[in-house]
Amino acid sequence: MSSVASEVAESLREYAFWLERGMADTHRIKAYRRAADVAAGLTPREVDGLHTIADWQSLPSFGPSTAGFATEVMHGATPSKLTKARAAGAEPLDPGGAQLGGALRGDLHTHTNASDGGSPMWEMAEVADRMGRDYLAITDHSPRLRVANGLSRERLFAQWEEMERLQPDHRCRLLRGIEVDILADGALDQAEDMLAGTDVVVASVHSDLRGSSETMTRRMVAAVSNPHTLVLGHCTGRRLQGDGSWRPQSQFDAEMVFSACEMFGVAVEINSRPERRDPPMPLLELARDLGCLFAIDTDAHAPGQMEFWSLGAARATVAGIDEDRIINTWPLESLLHHARRRRP
Repeated sequence: MSSVASEVAESLREYAFWLERGMADTHRIKAYRRAADVAAGLTPREVDGLHTIADWQSLPSFGPSTAGFATEVMHGATPSKLTKARAAGAEPLDPGGAQLGGALRGDLHTHTNASDGGSPMWEMAEVADRMGRDYLAITDHSPRLRVANGLSRERLFAQWEEMERLQPDHRCRLLRGIEVDILADGALDQAEDMLAGTDVVVASVHSDLRGSSETMTRRMVAAVSNPHTLVLGHCTGRRLQGDGSWRPQSQFDAEMVFSACEMFGVAVEINSRPERRDPPMPLLELARDLGCLFAIDTDAHAPGQMEFWSLGAARATVAGIDEDRIINTWPLESLLHHARRRRP
């Protein structure tokens, strides 16, 4: 690949990153990422024939916008839209989370394109490196969540092998993780031996969210009591919908569930996604008062969404949660020791 093609590809990816950070339209983001992939594969001879917007637009996956962007980069200019995006990204999404966010050593809930994320593991790892993270858990979905392309046993093994290949190229420690679905009886949707091979298990309810309070409470307490569970993910399941209304949160005995989390040392996730903000503040304060541990997670499905950390950190700050109760402010060895505390 020529140096010019590399610069074009990197610039296109960077702009896609800023679009992801701002929750831009998915199709627009994919257009820039597809164009970046094409640019990255160009030979020096192919690049020599690209001088105008029309030249770039003749390539697969390049439309008027991406072709214009690439032409500016090729002629030594920084596209104005990239300059504006960099300026907007200079500050955290929520400045209220800056101080606490500075203590975060890693992210315990992220997704790749092996499941329902938008980018490969190597790109997520590169962003974690740039952010100065000490560790990054890749927590793609478990098998039964087919709508999110959940990983079978074989695909999860393959992901671990890929992780081993990538690790020498990255400063941050890549952690074997899974966001495992909590099944109807409270069991975790993955085989015991596979769970035992993970570093981080985030247990989340994704189905039958409108179950009775008694049913949901039993499911969640059973999952929290599992010795492999490290984090209880987005506990209420609430989500901001396209019309501006919230998908109703699941009903459960929050005091019982959070008391179980405190008893078993399971962290209550402070999900940083702007359309989740889960748990809501009254439940977050209840978990605080009951002595729970917490994890501020981005639940990133794309590299730019790893910037969501400040949104969760700001909510933790408002709730008055002490830094030492947030497990992803802990050093790696302390985190891993805690994750394995109840395993056979």
